Amino acid sequence: SAAVANRSEAIRDLVRRGLNALPPPEAEADCVGVISCAVDQSMSELSRRIRLARMGRHDEIMFTASVPVNHSETIDIVIVHGPVARVGDYARELFQERGVRHGALSLTPVAEVAEFHAHGNEAPHSHSHIQIKASF
Repeated sequence: SAAVANRSEAIRDLVRRGLNALPPPEAEADCVGVISCAVDQSMSELSRRIRLARMGRHDEIMFTASVPVNHSETIDIVIVHGPVARVGDYARELFQERGVRHGALSLTPVAEVAEFHAHGNEAPHSHSHIQIKASF
């Protein structure tokens, strides 16, 4: 029923608000951050500055996408891995650019874990994986 759906949504909203009120994670905590924002692509210098900033973090950026929503604006998504402070600094720098609006950052706590195993017919070897943690 509508009442149950509205009550469930109200509870979800309260949980979201509670989670947002938690103290921020430690600056050095490892995370994967999802950054999203609207970008005015008609500002040629803005596009260049965004591109250069991404190149400067090539070893941290895991994924980027720029989705056109009209002839001059896009929704940009960047997934970044690193310490909370560094990911947050990158998001703030991006959000302060003239022509960038509706910026949002979501942080997921992770840990890098070394494993020793084989894939298929390969010889066993050691490498690291990112594992999602329950909390910061």
